[in-house]
Amino acid sequence: AGLRDAYRLCGNQQALAVARELADWLEKTHANLNEEQMQRILAAEHGGMNETLADLYADTGEKRYLALSRRFHHKAILEPLARGEDILPGKHANTQIPKLIGLGTRYELEGDPADRAAANFFWDRVVHHHSYVTGGHCDHEHFGQPDRLNDRLSPMTTETCNVYNMLKLTRHVFGWNPDADVADFYERALLNHIRSTQHPDGRVIYNLSLQPGHHKEYQSPYDGFTCCVGTGMENHVRYGEAIYFHDQDGLWLNLFLASELTWKERGLKLRQETRWPFGDSSEVRFTLEKPQELTLRVRHPYWAKDGLKIRVNGQEQKVDSKPSSFAEVRRTWQNGDRVEIQFPMSLRTESMPDNPKRIAIFYGPTLLAANLGPVQDEAATRPFYVPVLLTGERPVTDWVKPVSLSEVTFKTIGVGRPRDVDLVPFHSLHDRRYTVYLDVFTESEWARREAEIRAEHERERLLAARTLDILRVGEMQPERDHSVKGERTSAGEAMGRKWRHATDGGWFSFEMKVAPDRPADLLCTFWGGETGRRTFDILVDGTKIATHTLLNNKPNQFFDVTYPIPTELTAGKEKVTVKFQAHPDHWAGGLFGARTVLRQAP
Repeated sequence: AGLRDAYRLCGNQQALAVARELADWLEKTHANLNEEQMQRILAAEHGGMNETLADLYADTGEKRYLALSRRFHHKAILEPLARGEDILPGKHANTQIPKLIGLGTRYELEGDPADRAAANFFWDRVVHHHSYVTGGHCDHEHFGQPDRLNDRLSPMTTETCNVYNMLKLTRHVFGWNPDADVADFYERALLNHIRSTQHPDGRVIYNLSLQPGHHKEYQSPYDGFTCCVGTGMENHVRYGEAIYFHDQDGLWLNLFLASELTWKERGLKLRQETRWPFGDSSEVRFTLEKPQELTLRVRHPYWAKDGLKIRVNGQEQKVDSKPSSFAEVRRTWQNGDRVEIQFPMSLRTESMPDNPKRIAIFYGPTLLAANLGPVQDEAATRPFYVPVLLTGERPVTDWVKPVSLSEVTFKTIGVGRPRDVDLVPFHSLHDRRYTVYLDVFTESEWARREAEIRAEHERERLLAARTLDILRVGEMQPERDHSVKGERTSAGEAMGRKWRHATDGGWFSFEMKVAPDRPADLLCTFWGGETGRRTFDILVDGTKIATHTLLNNKPNQFFDVTYPIPTELTAGKEKVTVKFQAHPDHWAGGLFGARTVLRQAP
């Protein structure tokens, strides 16, 4: 793709020559693979191979490159999508999107309706059934069940590469059928995800966290180069790519972004000036070599419920439009013509598809985040850190009031429990803890929930009083302190917590304190959504005390398991060695935490 861009954008003939040589090598190395073997290869992530090979055909006219593009057609994914089957749940999200972008490119070259059908269906399912209010999608890089997002909020939501690729696909989809709903999504994702993912110092974000009370985690500027660093470099120089579209008849104005457009073939220049999203108007000026008739189609945003007004040279135009449509002005345009567009903004809420009482608050296109405190806020681990709302089912304008409309900042009034919150644009919030989703309760519902939270806090207090030792899994010094050893074992982080596991029959062990004269239990924390072969034995000083299997035990949540340690294994000892031994061809763990505790009296 980089060679393609060097050729197309810079006219670099050497880049085209190298791209052809690479494609020729690829054609030769894959020539003897039958279709079954090829499909087995395509089960692995292969990026946008079908797209770049189709583009190489477009640049050279050599149809063998188009045929090679068709070989990179992953049937297990693309054929069901072409039939209108949502097979996305459980799939790695960003592995799939480039495949559909490639289909879009190929459709534009050869017109196969199955390619367009698959791309359109995929776009619709992701946008309308798998996406959060930011326009991003996925949790831990994978699709979940459609319209089931409430329990999929974590530090690992909404990978940025996915949104980058969805915007690429959206440009294809809009080009085939210029629907305002498609442009609405582009605006949502561009403003509320892409613009949210760059720190003022330049760092970018891999996964944009939507976990209530969490914060944005930026990539290291010097010793990390993930996929999202690469696309992150592109994202913030591509704001101009989808502002305008055209056909023979005229222009579509999709995005209200300060910009200049040059349409050389028509001898037309257009300059747009606006404070969007901090203002509710935009002005467009025409510079023409000669008068000409064309249609200006202005997007009436989905959020502009109070109407759209268009004035040309001060004269209001009669336009027939509604939210999520285009307002058309057709006339013979003159040099110096001025178009004023007003799109009134207002407060509104959007709820989770599977929980109407978990809401996000918007002002116009802007997603508002509750600004909770600094990243290092010591209160973040305490109960009730993330407030809830007791709104009495009143409209949002009754309990959210502006602080500064010019900066799009607001505040809740009298409905937050235990406190009201400042609401600020998510895209401009950095180095702070936040939530973009807030839970709404009635007084009686909150009384019950508050009691549950306090009971959980008391349970944790009592557990701490019984605790003899804690292993903070995956952390360097705590693991050293507990003499962690193992074979085929590794550690990582997921859902905001660190883990350790052993693979392929491997094992890991660690030392834990016990009481020499009192019975103790081993309490382990696991993730309830684990899949695959995960059966393992737990041994204490070489004696097996349990066999456990992890397989969707408690989906989308952590859970604890208590293993009684026989008293003869702890009597007279200050510490024991705990070992997790995977069964043959199985994994042990992941283990997210371990502690030894005094056994409760029956």
